[in-house]
Formats: sequence, C-alpha cells, structure tokens
Amino acid sequence: MNTILKITVLGLLVATSTLVNATQNVVLVTLDGVRWQEVFSGADEVLINNADFVKNQAQLNSEFWHKDPKQRQKLLMPFITQTMASKGAIIGDRNNDSKMSVSNPWYFSYPGYNEILTGTVDENINSNDKNYNPNKTILELLHEQPAYKNKTALFGGWDVFPYIVNDKRSGVYVNAGFMPIDAEFSDDAQLLNAMQNEIPSPWHNVRLDSFTYRFAKAFLLAKKPKLLVISLGETDDFAHDGDYDHYLTSAKQSDAFIRDLWQTLQATEGYKNNTTLIVTTDHGRGSHANDWQHHSSKRALAQSEQGRKAFPDGIVGSEHIWLAAMGPSIKQTGLMKAEQEFKQAQVAATVLKALGQNPQQLNPNMAPAISEVLK
Repeated sequence: MNTILKITVLGLLVATSTLVNATQNVVLVTLDGVRWQEVFSGADEVLINNADFVKNQAQLNSEFWHKDPKQRQKLLMPFITQTMASKGAIIGDRNNDSKMSVSNPWYFSYPGYNEILTGTVDENINSNDKNYNPNKTILELLHEQPAYKNKTALFGGWDVFPYIVNDKRSGVYVNAGFMPIDAEFSDDAQLLNAMQNEIPSPWHNVRLDSFTYRFAKAFLLAKKPKLLVISLGETDDFAHDGDYDHYLTSAKQSDAFIRDLWQTLQATEGYKNNTTLIVTTDHGRGSHANDWQHHSSKRALAQSEQGRKAFPDGIVGSEHIWLAAMGPSIKQTGLMKAEQEFKQAQVAATVLKALGQNPQQLNPNMAPAISEVLK
C-alpha cells in the first residue's frame, strides 16, 4: 500500500472511530441548586430533623431516612444515582475522590447556566438580572448549522432563560417562566395552559416543574429536536425558602421526571438507542444548617454589606456540583474518580462531542469535553 493510500485509509478509520459512538440527539437536564450531598448521601441528617426547615419530621423521615447513606441515596433519587450511575457515569461525590465544581467566580444561576451552555466563563455576567447574553450558547451555535436549524430548544422554569439563551438574537425556541405551550405541540395545550394559570406557583418568576417537564415532553414528541435542554427549578427555590421537606420531595419528583423522560426516549423512533442524556446542576449550596439555603462566592457577597457580615468567606462549598450521564456516547464507568477536578465549563463540549461535533471549531475558547466519560 502506497503512502498516500495509507494516509487516506488511516484518515477514514480515524473519522469513523470518532463518529461510531456519536449520537444524533442529546437531552441535557439541569436541576437547579441540588447539592451533591443529597445526590450521593440522600437526606441530610442535620436538616431532616431540624424544625426550622421541616414541618412534619416524622413523615419526612418515613419517606427519606435510613441510617445507611447508600439506602438514603436510593430513596431520594434512584434513577440518577442507581440506573444512570450503573449504566453510564456519575461525577461529584467529594467523599469518594470524585470532584466537580463551577469555574465562574460567582456561584449562582445566570453565571452557572452561561457556563453550562457556552463552555466559557464570562465574569461580566455577575447577576441574575434580565440582561441578554452577549455569548452564544451551544443551542445557538448548532441552530446556525443547516442540519440543526430549528432542532435545538430550551424549556425552563425560570423566566430569565430567554435572556440567557438570547432568544431574540439566536432564534432558538425557548419556553420558560409562565409562557404557555403552543397548540401545535400538544393536543392538551389548552388544558395545560389553563392549569398553569390556575395553579399558583409559590414564586413570581419560577413556574412549577410539572408544567416545564410536560411542556418539554410534548415538544420533544412533536418537533423531535436534536438538542433539548430542560431546566427544572423548584429545588433551588424551596431551598431558598428554607423548606427542606419540599426540597427533598421536589428532588425525588425531578428524578421521576428524568426516569419518565428516558423511558419516553427509548420508546420513540429516532431517539431509541440514539440519544445521550446528561443531568447536572448550575451551582451547589452551603453545607450546614446556617448556610444550606444559600449559595454565592465571597467575591459575590462582597457586593452586599449584609452578605459580607453574615458570610465573610462566602457560602463555602456552593461551587461544588455534580453530573450524571448515560447513553450510546457514554462509557459505563459508574462513579468517575480522578485526581483532577472536573469543571462545569466542560459540559458544553461534552454535549457537542456526544453529537459528533468539534467543539473547538464552533468556539475555540470553549473548555474541553470530559473525555473520561465519552466513548
């Protein structure tokens, strides 16, 4: 075989091997502000028995408590921590040499979602205000390609997501806050929209997760997107309210939504055996009774006199996050232990690699993928 032919064959083999494990679709789910502590150890013993945060301790203990942390883990989030972890990969158990954290210096939502969806850190995004994101998310970068035109979308509970994705500039479909679902996506649109209006949310800017998930599922089946992002937000807001019982029940329900999502994907032509599922969070929280409700860095709280006085070192540990993934593009590694700490900014490139894309071609400044979890 001559040299030119050898090079050509080698190139074809490399290209083929690169694409063999790529999937045509990725669904990325974020659970806002869910702590790694609950993901890997279930209900927190200090919090579940604290009357300041739990209305009915006996009821909550009967549902979520077991002396064995692994059993508590199964009681709270069985699909993510058992099914996804055994069939794919999971990262973030800091008690077992598995670490992941945010790269941005702020440790709250808008900077976190920007980091997840762009693969970069923009220190100028330093608030949760409704400012249009100057950075392009992977939703937008893909949407600009003919093969992905109108095949990326985001559904979220928080009404800031249209600004994070910059839907005006990007043209990416975003349904967030209390937006209704379009009739073309669901035969039940009229009923779902009526229920969203009739059932009060505890918060003025975050809808209940059931509507976000049901809307996203209807869109998935109707429009068959190649990249769908679903952001569930109740957990963060219940935590801010100091409502540990609803924080736990919402986390459990989120896990059930994700199980239903996976079952739906495996029962749907075009998605079955051809879709990667990735689940992560935008930030962590404090680790103790006096700070678990909160999250922010020392630098972020320096802007607030009250915050500086209450937490002079910031909310320590609220930069710590986690990730779980499964699907044809994901290695079956279980808990991913490594000397290095994985970063939130790596999520975007991991999504793109799972789709068979070259992240650096789309954005040379993007952090590298978590290659350790990819086939």
